[in-house]
Amino acid sequence: MNRRKFIKQSGVAAAGTVLLATPFAAMFANEDNNKNNKKMKIVLITGSPRRNGNTNHLAEQFTRGAEEAGHEVFRFNAAGSEVRPCIACDHCGMDGPCVHNDDFTKILRPRLVEADMVAFCSPMYYFGFSAQIKAVIDRFYALNGTLHTYKKCAFLMAYANTSAQDAVAMNGHYRTIADYMGWEDVGSVVAPGIWTAGSIKGTKYAVQAYELGKSL
Repeated sequence: MNRRKFIKQSGVAAAGTVLLATPFAAMFANEDNNKNNKKMKIVLITGSPRRNGNTNHLAEQFTRGAEEAGHEVFRFNAAGSEVRPCIACDHCGMDGPCVHNDDFTKILRPRLVEADMVAFCSPMYYFGFSAQIKAVIDRFYALNGTLHTYKKCAFLMAYANTSAQDAVAMNGHYRTIADYMGWEDVGSVVAPGIWTAGSIKGTKYAVQAYELGKSL
C-alpha cells in the first residue's frame, strides 16, 4: 500500500471514528466490547536493559494481575531482542513485509496482529522512551494499516525525578500513539522518584501495576 492510498483510507477510518461518538453507534460499540471482555491476548512490550530494573518489576506485577484475571500475556523484551531500527525505505508500504528479518518480524509482529491489547512498559531515558522500546514502536510502521483496529492499551513507566512535569512528554507520546491507532487507553502507572534498581519493590506503584492487570 503506498503512502497516498493509505492516507486516503485513514481519512475514511477517521470519519468512522466520528460516527462512533454518537450515542446510537456507541451502544453497539459497547455491546461488541462487552463480548470481548473475556480472555484477552495481551502483548506487553518492555524496554529496560536492566534485568532487575524497576520497570521490569512493574511488568511482572502487571502480568501477574492480568494472568490472575484470566488473560494471556506475551512479553516481548525489546532490550534483550534483536530489533533493527526502521530505515525509512518504505519497502513495506506502511502495511507489508519489512526488509528486516529480525525478532520484531519473526516473533513480535504476528503477536501484535492477533493481540487484543498492547501494553508499553519503559523507564524514562532523557524524558522519553528507552531507545530499545522506541525502536520497536518505530517498526509499527510496517503494519500500520493492520494495527489501525480496536485494541486496548496501557502504559507503565518509572523515572528518577519527582516533578510531574518531567513525565508530560513521555505520557503525551504514549497517548498520541493510542489516539492515532484508535486504541482504548485502559490505564497508566507512572512512578516518579524511582532510580536505584529494586527501589520500586514494596511501593504503591508495584501494587498499582498489579491492580491494573487484575482489572482488565
